[in-house]
Amino acid sequence: MFWAMTCSQPGEPMIGGFATWRNEPITFDKIDTPGTTVQVANYMRVSPNTEASPIGPTIEVGLYTEKTGKATSNYGPRWSELSTQGGVTKAITAGVNPTKADRRNHTYMVVRQEHGDQWDILYDFNKVGSTGHQLKVPRGNPNRIDLGLEVMGPQYIHVPDIASRMQFMSENKAWHQVASANTAKVISLGTCSAAKKPPYCFNAKMTGGTSFTQWTTGKPRKAAIAAPSLAAGFPRRFELSRQHPGQPEVFNGVNQPALQQCLLDNPDECLATVPGLAECVTGARLCNAEGALPSNSEDPEQSGAISSESIREQAAKSFAVAPDKLTVTSPPQRTAFAAGTADPNVWTATSPEPTPGPDRHGTKFSGFRASYSAATGQLIEACWGQTCQR
Repeated sequence: MFWAMTCSQPGEPMIGGFATWRNEPITFDKIDTPGTTVQVANYMRVSPNTEASPIGPTIEVGLYTEKTGKATSNYGPRWSELSTQGGVTKAITAGVNPTKADRRNHTYMVVRQEHGDQWDILYDFNKVGSTGHQLKVPRGNPNRIDLGLEVMGPQYIHVPDIASRMQFMSENKAWHQVASANTAKVISLGTCSAAKKPPYCFNAKMTGGTSFTQWTTGKPRKAAIAAPSLAAGFPRRFELSRQHPGQPEVFNGVNQPALQQCLLDNPDECLATVPGLAECVTGARLCNAEGALPSNSEDPEQSGAISSESIREQAAKSFAVAPDKLTVTSPPQRTAFAAGTADPNVWTATSPEPTPGPDRHGTKFSGFRASYSAATGQLIEACWGQTCQR
């Protein structure tokens, strides 16, 4: 696993984190890669309580894509929680084209709940989940926000430059940029240069003066690949989506036309410029009427039935468990575990074997359970360790 990340400590109590970037097209070599996990994640990780760092409870939310076959892959947003007991991860299925590499802006946010120690996760300014295993955060306790790109199998991947922006929320519910002096960089493969060539290097650049403004990262496959060839068919400007019939102009106090235009143009400014948005995300947590609608988008590459063996191989690689130690079943009806998912027809993979989980942060936990869409092979949700017992 390799990283091009920033690690920021706000230097004051933090009750929220916010990040935004575009759904850039990520490509994989169209060859068989048996036994090798090939995946990309661009995410924000919030560590509210770093007393147990580096493997203390954390929250991740971002964009994930994984090579699932010779010429197939999945792509889409999800959020995860890692705790001392294990972890959970859940796909985000609502919103406008969440699984399309259409270069549309999307936003990712975590906000601490008003009472208790848990945090809500928001995607495109709508709540999509809540943590259940975060530790109490004593006043003055250090906290951290990481932002950037993580890859496995870099020799098979091309990631164009992704421009990510990030802010944190202070205790007075105001959003701030992190001071550049409080931000460190980790580029594990090194920066691409005349001496350091693709595929084993990152493009990485941090911009901003006294405040950290933007972290731009990419993982080129070959030095000769030109970005314009990958950009064909992916315009950077969008027409404003038509308002759905019956959709109000003001929803939970938020001006919806202003929000949609801001999401397209300059999402890192929406909290400051869209009327009612800053108040909504700290209260109602359902602020984007268009983004609250379920998405029906499917990747045409992934149409057709997914076999149990492909799910077995995918789960084995994701959870670092031998394929013969997995049980793969396709229930005829929705299980309690998969209730509430968009696809009632799912494959379920389970194993009692030790696993680090799909995020591979080092510690191993006993067993996992994961559900996958039978139509696309996309991971719907998973748990590992004691969190599966809850």
